[in-house]
Amino acid sequence: MADEKKVILKVKDLYQHFPISNGGIFKKQIGAIRAVDGISFDVYEGEILGIVGESGCGKSTTIRSIAQLHKPTGGEVIFNDVDLCKADNRTLLKERRQIQMIFQDPYSSLDPRMTVANIIAEPLEIYNARGLLDHKWTKEEIDNRVEELMDKVGINIAFKNRYPHEFSGGQKQRVGIARALALNPKIILADEPVSALDVSIQAQVLNLIQDLQQELGITFLFIAHDLAVIQHISDRVVVMYLGKIMEISEANELYKNPCHPYTEALLSAAPVPDPEIEKTRKRIVLEGDVPSPDKERFGCYFYDRCPKKMEYCKNHIPPMFDISENHKCACWHYDKEDHSKEA
Repeated sequence: MADEKKVILKVKDLYQHFPISNGGIFKKQIGAIRAVDGISFDVYEGEILGIVGESGCGKSTTIRSIAQLHKPTGGEVIFNDVDLCKADNRTLLKERRQIQMIFQDPYSSLDPRMTVANIIAEPLEIYNARGLLDHKWTKEEIDNRVEELMDKVGINIAFKNRYPHEFSGGQKQRVGIARALALNPKIILADEPVSALDVSIQAQVLNLIQDLQQELGITFLFIAHDLAVIQHISDRVVVMYLGKIMEISEANELYKNPCHPYTEALLSAAPVPDPEIEKTRKRIVLEGDVPSPDKERFGCYFYDRCPKKMEYCKNHIPPMFDISENHKCACWHYDKEDHSKEA
């Protein structure tokens, strides 16, 4: 897959540290939350790349850093040969036209004082006013585009003058999707877009995203807690833990052959709909809690909870080892050298 597809977005050594202050009158930084701590991956054109991991692992921070909603502490985000981390405001605004977001909570991501039509039209109006569209759009063209988008995401055009509180959660998320599509982006960053919805509505929104991806060829970075959702919708999967990538693989390969101990534990915790399989399945229970993300680490980030840890892992951060052509894992057990007796 990697050989056939074009890399549309490249993330290199991305860091996002949030400072911790002492809270006094003269605020002094006494540490930092290492939300994202040096990750690298490529995103291929036209794919759905899933990002999975438990709460606090840095999934949402990663895509917000890619979109420059949080200015990264370090690293590069390369899109259209432009490093978004170093781009000036005008260049960033121009490039961000092609990178849009769908937010997790449809209840808080839509302005309650704006009609649905105004919400969907807002990105077009902003870019139109700044001369960043292909031509100067008329009000009629913008209105037609709004109606086209409402129809595409399955919202009745007759509702365009209604306000967000008049819609259900699923309908609000469809409005959010329509807004993200308004500027014809190449990439959409979806931050758990179905986690706040009922299960039956989740399926409808997931199917809509898949249909849009196939019809428009948009690339998606898709975050979810639900491993079944990630397996259903993703072409490839990134597994994160404590701000670090543990494993990257094609979705089917990851679920058939999880290599990292954390991925194995994560998949073993996911419920299976077949009660017979569920009864015989071995569940991996990790010891302890997720460590605090405010400490600098010099070894494997999963060391404290890993059931397969070696002494060597404590003081050496593992690189991404190739398991197969499109499968990488950050675990010393996949190094060709034997580290079991080293410290």
